[in-house]
Amino acid sequence: MPNSSNRGFRRGQEEKGRIGKITEKSKSFHGQAPATPALLRRPKTQPDLYSFRNTAGVSPAPVVEAPRLTRLLLNVTVQRSLGPVQVLLPPDATVGDLVRETVRSYGREGRRPLLPTADPAGFDLHYSQFSLESLDSKEKLIGLGSRNFFLCPKPLGCVMDSCSNQAQKASSKTGGPSWLRFMDFMR
Repeated sequence: MPNSSNRGFRRGQEEKGRIGKITEKSKSFHGQAPATPALLRRPKTQPDLYSFRNTAGVSPAPVVEAPRLTRLLLNVTVQRSLGPVQVLLPPDATVGDLVRETVRSYGREGRRPLLPTADPAGFDLHYSQFSLESLDSKEKLIGLGSRNFFLCPKPLGCVMDSCSNQAQKASSKTGGPSWLRFMDFMR
């Protein structure tokens, strides 16, 4: 265990040494100008890099166009698959091209689960798995505003009947009073 008297002695020594070192306060911090103006070193820059002024004898810098996109990197998550399929396509490609390339890449990589069909016409592309509306296959990818999509198989039934249409069909098949129409289990 260290001796408490040694601690006080050490602390006292530090205090004496500190007092001698802090004799002058920072003048700029306390609102006084420094005694000698210090020259600030200017960083080395090129000031006329983006200048559009025409100086004597010097032609203006050529106007550079924004680089044109050559490829788009798109992430397509396939339903029940673990990770997205990354696809590179030109910017003028359509949604149909993306579906075709995604199905081809998914099969070529040997991913699981296997797709129900290798035909790209059997799939719909959505913005996300929570989006009910599928994208038009002729729409350009550059105009969609997203680079992440969700691919799912189309429903098996071609004609989607609503519940009310199915109820009307069931009620028209059975005769008798209206309260017996939905009670087929009693017959």
